[in-house]
Amino acid sequence: MKRTALLNAELSHVIASMGHGDMLVIGDAGLPIPEGPRRIDLAVMRGVPLLTDVLQAVLSEMQVEGVVVASEALDGDNALPAWYPQSLGIAPQAVSHEEFKRRSATARAIVRTGECTPYANIMLIAGVSF
Repeated sequence: MKRTALLNAELSHVIASMGHGDMLVIGDAGLPIPEGPRRIDLAVMRGVPLLTDVLQAVLSEMQVEGVVVASEALDGDNALPAWYPQSLGIAPQAVSHEEFKRRSATARAIVRTGECTPYANIMLIAGVSF
């Protein structure tokens, strides 16, 4: 049995197989998932699991060097949304929601959560730990 926070075997495998610059998207229940990226559907019902819960588990295993979010997720003062992990210490690149969806098509995998907050989607870009 694993000792880290992330217990989902499929998601853990994707992270272990990622290389520098590969992208992993964690999205809300409504984010369209195009053909191509691996689909990991964790959604059980509205709000289960929350994006923040999945993100916390993923960040326990993944080295992240960059982040992309939709500019629509930012508030009027361009402040980060409440679900954005401040502990990352990385300022996200903000792109339009349409551009976010376009970039998602080249991700290694897209994780669907039960999150129902509009534009609660995050693209993690893998870094290296050495």
